[in-house]
Amino acid sequence: MHSHFKWVLLFAISITSLGMPVLASAQNVLEEVTVTAQKREQSMQDVGIAINAFTGDQMRALGVEDSFDIAAFTPGVHISGNIAGQNTQFTIRGVTQNDFNDIIEAPTAVYLDEGYIAIAQAQSFALFDIKRVEILKGPQGTLYGRNATGGLVHYVSNKPSLDEAEGYLDVTYGIFDTSANADQKRVEGAFGGPLSDTLAARVAFIYNQHDGYLDNLYPLDAVGAPPGPGAGADMGDDDTIGFRGSLLFEPNDKLSVNMSVNIVNSDLSTGPYQSKPTIGVYNADGELTNSLDVGPDETRRTICADGSDCGSDSDDNGVPDDFFNNVTGAFGPDGLIDVGRPAGADFWGYIDPDGLGWKTSGDFAFDDSAFVDTWGVNLNIAYELNDYMNLTLISDYKSYEKLVFIDVDSGPANYLANYAGVDGNSFTQEIRLNGETDRSRWVLGFFYLNIESDSDNGLKISKGGVAGPAMDVGTDALLKTDSYSLFGQYEWDLTDQLTLIGGLRIIQEEKDFQLQSGLYFGSTDARTIHQGPIFLPPLPFGLATKYAGSSSDTLWAGKLQLDYTASDHLLLYAGVNRGVKAGSFNAPLLGSYISLLFAQGNDGIPYKEEILWNYEGGFKYTMLDGRARLNGSVFYYDYKDYQAFLFTGIGGVVINADAENYGAELELQVSPFDGFDALLGVSWYNATVKDVPLLIGSSNTRNVNPTYAPEFQATAMLRYAWPVFNGLMNISGDVSYSDQFYYNLRNFDADKFDSYVMVNVGLGWANQDGRWEARFKINNLTDEKAGIQGFNIATGCGCNEISFRAPRWYGFSIRYSY
Repeated sequence: MHSHFKWVLLFAISITSLGMPVLASAQNVLEEVTVTAQKREQSMQDVGIAINAFTGDQMRALGVEDSFDIAAFTPGVHISGNIAGQNTQFTIRGVTQNDFNDIIEAPTAVYLDEGYIAIAQAQSFALFDIKRVEILKGPQGTLYGRNATGGLVHYVSNKPSLDEAEGYLDVTYGIFDTSANADQKRVEGAFGGPLSDTLAARVAFIYNQHDGYLDNLYPLDAVGAPPGPGAGADMGDDDTIGFRGSLLFEPNDKLSVNMSVNIVNSDLSTGPYQSKPTIGVYNADGELTNSLDVGPDETRRTICADGSDCGSDSDDNGVPDDFFNNVTGAFGPDGLIDVGRPAGADFWGYIDPDGLGWKTSGDFAFDDSAFVDTWGVNLNIAYELNDYMNLTLISDYKSYEKLVFIDVDSGPANYLANYAGVDGNSFTQEIRLNGETDRSRWVLGFFYLNIESDSDNGLKISKGGVAGPAMDVGTDALLKTDSYSLFGQYEWDLTDQLTLIGGLRIIQEEKDFQLQSGLYFGSTDARTIHQGPIFLPPLPFGLATKYAGSSSDTLWAGKLQLDYTASDHLLLYAGVNRGVKAGSFNAPLLGSYISLLFAQGNDGIPYKEEILWNYEGGFKYTMLDGRARLNGSVFYYDYKDYQAFLFTGIGGVVINADAENYGAELELQVSPFDGFDALLGVSWYNATVKDVPLLIGSSNTRNVNPTYAPEFQATAMLRYAWPVFNGLMNISGDVSYSDQFYYNLRNFDADKFDSYVMVNVGLGWANQDGRWEARFKINNLTDEKAGIQGFNIATGCGCNEISFRAPRWYGFSIRYSY
């Protein structure tokens, strides 16, 4: 597209969509959603829980393609994770835990068709043929199979229909607006219908392919030999193929059996991190207490308490003044530099070529070097025992396999790469009874969970690199989890308007864990890991980088709440909720492991369960004859032993620290007359994690903000539709704002993303019967650099690795439905 025409089009659509007067409700965008948050179908306005829900049509109108995209439209919900956005997790009300080892479970649970996604790094996936999503805020342990302290996100796919054949095909072509000239092709479809009077089937699929949008100029400023053939590829690509097949069997009006199979494969490039120069600051005791963005004239590697240069800690042993400072010819651009750093750059003289625009120079960047494969089977059997009682059986099996890479320095020096691999599986079985009487409703159930996760995580020193001979500094961890729980919830109508709700879950959690961390000398290919035998480095005082342990814990979660239906249009609720997340084990990278051993011995490997007491009240008000809904909530979190990820050096561990949080949320949805919809949502909270050490085992502590937890968020959406060309034209715009937030628990000055505003606009048309739809869409209209994830490596490379949401994208889609 010619640049002048492109900018005219951008301007015209933005002015039209954002300047549209408040008129009326657009087709299928903000209709009321039926949810199953309490294990039965209810209007969202009748559920005394802080909940956001979107239908599949709404998500499509909002441009939601990946599981985590919905966070941008849900106040109080953000994203965290690692691998520059390739592995992403949800943060709800500041509750997060971004340990990048795959043995962990996230504090926010994610479900697909009531099947728990046990591996935290599997929470990011492509969405296709989705009926709705429900986001529940706060602990949800009494009713959902796996308790989570932060809340849960539940995706529900479309089921086969016994009534008629139906389906659709949706094709999208788009372009990312960077010098990499990356384009996207996306095809999504589904078809199905009755095979007989009692049997129906549905098949859905997705194909998504887009090139890397981060333009890699490597070998610009290269230091050391390339890490392998093909080094220097553009980053940020995706090549995903997914399939879902479903069968529905209903022999009578009492029995329903639904079985589905999901298979998704994604091939990815190296994670699209970029580098910014940073400098660590040490106190008089030799502890790192801050890191700063590097000024243009800065030549020190780190800053001592007296202002002198402390040197680097590039071997990640927690001690500065090593490695580069003691090696003649410290691998600068000319191969021979003295102690210090080139002015304003990282340790090797690298400065991003366009100041953190969409150009970079990275050596460890390969096409299709990474993969994420998942598949699973879900069986849901629902049987009506009588007019007052239903039995539900849900069996779910999932398999997870992945290997992904990032460049630690995110620049052109052949220094270190980080890899993360997992081979895991999970199985859940839920047996649930639902019943009701004239004045009560109840749920009783049993839940079993088995997880086996075998993770490989480490640092790769490539052949010809500046960090030493080729090897993998690897951590192997195997965690087996068996969890058994009994749960129940009872709702009793004290009066016609007042309902008492009580719930309880008793959990027995068993874990077996094995860990070893050492050196592999056989991995000479940049894209293979852990080849040959492992060498465990000898340590003094009887310490060893090998561990085996187990745990057995009895835990409980509970709920007590009052719902007051003040009128047909107003629900008030208040209650207390106790959430719990089981303890587990650390599997740190070797440098962090050794630091942990010297500070705490093996006592630092296990960490305790976290307990969250949530005191919450809210209201749900429907007005304007059902054309507007105003919902709000206030909450106070009292956290005991919050599981916080402390990243130091080039690795990290989970620690337990007390925390508190209080905040409020407000959301307005209004459709004052046909053709117009508007949504406005805001959230604010004040969260504090207490007495966090700046170094593993240190007594030097401070109170900090949790990571990936913006204090204030806001979102707004306008959509207007009107008849034209024998169909319905619509124009839309949405804006989301995020306050600044830290990506490192220590809250150093350099470890913070700025606030941002994301703007998306679109123009669409559908024919009269809705079979044909066409849409032009621009995402990230202003090309905002909105931070996603980052890590502080100031003492290792004189840099932080940071990543951003995708650049401006414009594209066209066409859809046919029947």
